[in-house]
Amino acid sequence: MDIFTSALPALLDAFSMILQPQQIMFLITGVLLGLSVGVFPGLGGIAGLSLVLPFIYGMDPVSGLSLMVGLVAVVPTSDTFTSVLMGIPGSSASQATVLDGFPLAKKGEAARALSAAFASSLFGGLLGAGFLTFFILIARPIVLAFGLPEMLMITMLGLSMVAILAGRIPFKGVAAACMGLLVGTIGEADAGGSLRMATYNIPYLTDGLDLVIIGMGIFAIPEIISLLRQDRAIAQDGKLGSGWLQGVRDWWENIWLSIRCSLIGVTVGVIPGLGGSVVDWIAYGHTVQTTTDKSGFGSGEIRGVIGPESSNNAKEGGGLVPTLIFGIPGSGSMAIFLGGMALLGYEAGPQLITNNLAITYTTVWSLALANVVGAGLCIALSPAIARLTTISFTLLAPFVFMMITFAAFQSRQSLGDLVALFAVGLLGILLRRFDWSRPAFLIGFVLSNQAENYSFQAFQIARHKFRIGTGIGLEYIFSPIVLVLIVITVVSIVVGIRQAKSIMSEGDVPVGRKRAPMIFLICVTVYFVISYFNAAAITIQTDRIFPVTISFVAIVACLALIIRMIRAPETDIVFADREASGEDADAPHGFWRTMAWFATLLVLSSLFGFIIALAVFLVTFLRVRAQCSWLKTLILTVSGIALISFMAGALHRDFPPGLLQAFVQLPWPLGGI
Repeated sequence: MDIFTSALPALLDAFSMILQPQQIMFLITGVLLGLSVGVFPGLGGIAGLSLVLPFIYGMDPVSGLSLMVGLVAVVPTSDTFTSVLMGIPGSSASQATVLDGFPLAKKGEAARALSAAFASSLFGGLLGAGFLTFFILIARPIVLAFGLPEMLMITMLGLSMVAILAGRIPFKGVAAACMGLLVGTIGEADAGGSLRMATYNIPYLTDGLDLVIIGMGIFAIPEIISLLRQDRAIAQDGKLGSGWLQGVRDWWENIWLSIRCSLIGVTVGVIPGLGGSVVDWIAYGHTVQTTTDKSGFGSGEIRGVIGPESSNNAKEGGGLVPTLIFGIPGSGSMAIFLGGMALLGYEAGPQLITNNLAITYTTVWSLALANVVGAGLCIALSPAIARLTTISFTLLAPFVFMMITFAAFQSRQSLGDLVALFAVGLLGILLRRFDWSRPAFLIGFVLSNQAENYSFQAFQIARHKFRIGTGIGLEYIFSPIVLVLIVITVVSIVVGIRQAKSIMSEGDVPVGRKRAPMIFLICVTVYFVISYFNAAAITIQTDRIFPVTISFVAIVACLALIIRMIRAPETDIVFADREASGEDADAPHGFWRTMAWFATLLVLSSLFGFIIALAVFLVTFLRVRAQCSWLKTLILTVSGIALISFMAGALHRDFPPGLLQAFVQLPWPLGGI
């Protein structure tokens, strides 16, 4: 009866809200941004959401949700372009698509592979949205039984899954998640106001680090630097060939495979920590196992495209289940999505589907509609996007740097944003190089405040109940739901450790020498030790317990890794290092020289202000690094400055000021607004 009295009216209200012209416009904008981001390998939904996060503050909630969901929904569709056209996974969710999609493109059947992929993605996305709709209906009465101990335990379950399932070495995942948790504690504690890993000598750190900085630094900058070092176009040939209708027919002939793989995607998406890193491989393995003639796989079998592409879009609907219902991000992009919801004034969790069911269903309808719009635009824009991938990334990189710097500054309107972005970006590069799970770090950061607050509040209530009676206290802590979650957590850890060797969340990273991975591990361990003693020195117990506990767990994980490194040969996967061999090692441009370009833009911005610095940076980069003619350099520079000025003016945003602006009053956009 509750379905008819509250759920169905909320569903209809959400449907009417999302069909408003303004919301449709923001949805299409998000889809177009997702298409743009998905074309660049490695960026994905995390980087895209990080870029738009500063601009959604103050937006209408439905418009903001439409923008974010449109972007998230279409990235698993658009990242197919690079997987098929060049054999480079657009994201971790499209790795398996490369195995048969790229051989099809080399045979001149790129259009067939792309259309089959888009049809599969559309179906998987719609099935994921349908599952999310149904699950919310049955979940409403269940989540009302979740109190603080239950929410704390489900947070721990999510963290354990993320940590264990985030890479080939579980201890690396645990340490990365702990690092994210500790970085999330930097600044003033919520309970007692104690400063942790921060001082009043650096006022910027007293408020901690913002999600925008963390998202772009950990994910966007490492991939951009890696692509820029290669100094080549994403794809060499933009020709698609024929076979658009044949690809759709291929999908229809394998509809039951698409259904099964979509269900696999939904199931994997529901489990925090798995997400895009393994869903395509599970679906691909199922596709191979259920095909009688397996000889064609790896050389251009269309079923090898349909299976993974059906699953990677369906996982977005599944990933929203723990995100919306319990506030536990199912993946890195869902972690950023939670931050976006907070900026819009909504906190995901049981209270969202209890008090704001219409907003919840707005997300569902946006997801379904975004998949339809995204698939249609992918097909319509395929020729243009295919040609875009032939542009050298050297021409695109300075404008990506421009957007990232501008977006980062909107975090707090402080030059400290730029310093923090560079520092976190450097950390992200090192995590990527040595195969430490970046999704585990990000999700740990997002859940840090939530986990600490649940711990503090549950501790306070439990202490009061134990004063009344031991039985009452134990009953509060060890409720039936908590006991079930404890069992699930233990089982997931055991199973995850056994399966960890086959999970490659960052792809197949080559093994290097002992020295560099060992030095990085020692530096990380030192940070954990400093964090432990810093927290232990805090006089307020409630502010001390959480960082001390997390630091201790992290130190134990690092010591286990150090022991393994001492005993293991150099061929062990614990010594993963992208600079040992492969694209990063063979890149024509060195890491520090490439990173210096980005640092130059930040330094110039702090001295002369963003627009003057941007003009100098673009002219220098395009002439020296991209070797463009003076005419092309001037046209691109003026275009870039005009674009960023238009965005700032339309959104009423400031540019980073420099020392020059403190002494000279300059007109906008050279000065402030």
